[in-house]
Amino acid sequence: MSTIQPESEKLRQAVKWVSDQTLDNINNSVATLIQEAALKFNLSPKDEIFLYTFYGKKL
Repeated sequence: MSTIQPESEKLRQAVKWVSDQTLDNINNSVATLIQEAALKFNLSPKDEIFLYTFYGKKL
């Protein structure tokens, strides 16, 4: 059985961080958190697109 899991450690950390932030405050915008995570974890544009897809957000 396969699971959806990011390949890079930075991306795994970003997914965890965004998830933690949404749990801490449900009023946080996921799109804004993804943008913050991209800067915080120095993600590539491809990684940022993965986050939008992972969280079901349209670009």
